[in-house]
Amino acid sequence: MSQAAMAGKKFSSYHLAAALRREPDPAAALRLFLNPTTSTTPSPAPFLYSLRCYDLIISKLASARLFPAMESILSRLAADSSSGPRLRPREQLLCRVVSAYGRARLPAAARRAFAHPAFPGPRTARALNALLHALLACRAPLRDLLAVCGEARIAPDACTYNILMRAAAASGSLEHTRHLFDEMLYRGIAPTVVTFGTVVAALCDAGQLEDAFEVKEMMVRRYDVSPNAYVYASLMKGLCEKGDVDAAARLKEEMVGNAELVLDSAVYATLVRALFRLGRKGEVVGLLEEMKGRGIVADRVVYNAMIAGFCEDERDPSAAFAVLDDMQKSACKADTVTYNTLVNGLCKLGQWRDAAELVEDMPRRGCPPDVVSFRMLFDGMCAAGEFLEADQVFNEMVFKGFAPSKDGVRKFVQGIEREGNAALLESVLCRLAKVNALESSGWEKAISGVLNDPTKLMLDKQLDSVRIAGVPTRCCELQFDRMFATGEFLEATQVLNETVFKGLVFSPSKGGARKLVQGIEREGDAALLQLVLCCQLA
Repeated sequence: MSQAAMAGKKFSSYHLAAALRREPDPAAALRLFLNPTTSTTPSPAPFLYSLRCYDLIISKLASARLFPAMESILSRLAADSSSGPRLRPREQLLCRVVSAYGRARLPAAARRAFAHPAFPGPRTARALNALLHALLACRAPLRDLLAVCGEARIAPDACTYNILMRAAAASGSLEHTRHLFDEMLYRGIAPTVVTFGTVVAALCDAGQLEDAFEVKEMMVRRYDVSPNAYVYASLMKGLCEKGDVDAAARLKEEMVGNAELVLDSAVYATLVRALFRLGRKGEVVGLLEEMKGRGIVADRVVYNAMIAGFCEDERDPSAAFAVLDDMQKSACKADTVTYNTLVNGLCKLGQWRDAAELVEDMPRRGCPPDVVSFRMLFDGMCAAGEFLEADQVFNEMVFKGFAPSKDGVRKFVQGIEREGNAALLESVLCRLAKVNALESSGWEKAISGVLNDPTKLMLDKQLDSVRIAGVPTRCCELQFDRMFATGEFLEATQVLNETVFKGLVFSPSKGGARKLVQGIEREGDAALLQLVLCCQLA
């Protein structure tokens, strides 16, 4: 029943919940929630929202990432909850809110939501795990996750340890992964197939394949937990990286013999990539035929593995483009990984013009280039010594808010310096600063006189942002020395004053402060001299 049909009748929280459930637009749902009554005669009593109404609107706003509106509703729920036990939201809703912040890569907001007063009562391991998973999605370090566990004082479960072990494995710390596994067993918490999968993957990444296979046997023999496809995939990947593709193929056959395991395209993609690396591309056709015979359709993962093989191992971009054509004929949409592999392969062969054409054509192909696309093209042009062309790509990157890699910036600046193009160097340093990609050495070049006219960089106006970004005060010191050397005593004093005000450790060159004081004394500016002395005393 529509809201209009309810005119003249009592519109209850039941009707509001039904209307919210039907409304697909979160903004419209919010308006409906805030203005639920349709009667033209205002009711003396406030509208009584049910917990279901709050649950629906908060879930919709969280999914749509309308976080300011969601926080407003949460505050309203907290106020309503304090008036009595009628509105006590379930922990499931808290988990949804925390997870939404995790998907949006907002770790601080996720931690605030975990402690939000709208969700009274003690938290359980379920809510803790939702927060840990959100922080892991935000790439928070293991120490942050362990700190959260310590502060929450909630008894961990198997899922808690699985998340912590994933964080340890992601940091490359096999020692912490093993320690958490041992601690889990010490607490009497039974490991799950996810636990073993994480341990096996960490061991394979560390190149400890023998230990990984021992864990695979132990999980069946001691804990009666059967390895899943993820465990097999990790072992196969580890074997392929060691060049033992035949052993990986035997593991694939072991999977085929297990009715509970589903053989997917990712397994075949791993083998395809390994065959290319070993120079056995002739066996790829047979592998694809086997895959087809088992009813597994070659998807993007398999095609990308073949394209990577032709680009990186065979150094044959023409064959890689032929695979791309087959991919499109099979109605399999290429993604940025596909095109970036091609761009990188072309650049490594010195074919940066072809790579530039491909990047330019990517939007027409339905896949706009990302920051990786531009970085690969930029690096390829720098490697070829085409710095003017690279500068055009850099311009487009700045326009899109992309920054080159640190290695790319270093090669770019060094190449321009070797060519002696001071005007271009000045322009490049200024644009690098705009996307916060200028390292301290670049700032020192800009200020210490490498450029024709460093004042064009307008460093005075950029000092605040530079300091906040963490650029060493050496840059400020160089600017300070330059100013008093040219008799700009007032400007030098401003730099000194601002730096001290910001609490930075500021050390002009030997004799710099003395020359500044002597210069101001000669000019007879007593007020300015007093300001400088105050700065020095500070």
